[in-house]
Amino acid sequence: MEGEEREGLMVRLGSYGGEVLLVGGGGEGDEDDDEEAAAAEVMLLWGMQQPTSSKPNAFVAQSSLLLPVEACGHSLSILQSPSSLGTPGVTGAVMWDSGVVLGKFLEHAVDSGMLILLGKKVVELGSGCGLVGCIAALLGANVILTDLPDRLRLLKKNIETNLNNADVRGSAIVRELTWGYDPDPDMVEPLPDYVIGSDVVYSEGAVNDLLETLLHLAGPQTTIIWLANFEMMRSWNISWTRHLETLLLGA
Repeated sequence: MEGEEREGLMVRLGSYGGEVLLVGGGGEGDEDDDEEAAAAEVMLLWGMQQPTSSKPNAFVAQSSLLLPVEACGHSLSILQSPSSLGTPGVTGAVMWDSGVVLGKFLEHAVDSGMLILLGKKVVELGSGCGLVGCIAALLGANVILTDLPDRLRLLKKNIETNLNNADVRGSAIVRELTWGYDPDPDMVEPLPDYVIGSDVVYSEGAVNDLLETLLHLAGPQTTIIWLANFEMMRSWNISWTRHLETLLLGA
């Protein structure tokens, strides 16, 4: 009986399409409320399962030259460069699970009315292959995708491939940005409504430069949406706090 009852509560929610066990909600007639409550926890549950209960990179194939992704009613084709992974420090030449999750989170949040991106200025840090920025532009945001100089060729190619001939509600441009240096004027004048990023730091040594860049980009009205490896972030917690306190005191 218990197994049958649990099975009856499993549903597929939103454009993400993953099977989710309904949580909270009321009794009969409250199915819509139940689905909304469960949908709000989809990404949290995925994050709680990592890295012990889920296979790393379950949503991407890093050995492939092309990653197909369905998003916002479009079939996106994200080009990858698997051979570049052999270069020390290069991680943005292929997609990672976190990018897919953040992109789908934005899509769900807009679809469900929790987030409005139409006409909003968005700066993405560590854009890599550009999937998240493409999705934000399709959702109506005016996106500035940024990365290091040697990552921009692939990033620009993906923007051209996926947005030039699509029905895009927003816009997307690519800019070079090295953390710790002053951003280009168009990134900060005016300050963005949102700064977004997914798993952009793989070295604790980059934390200080990242936080300095965030202080340049973020104002009182800026929302930062960040997705990162929980275990990595937890192990760096003291350093993040120390770096942030140092920067704020010096500002």
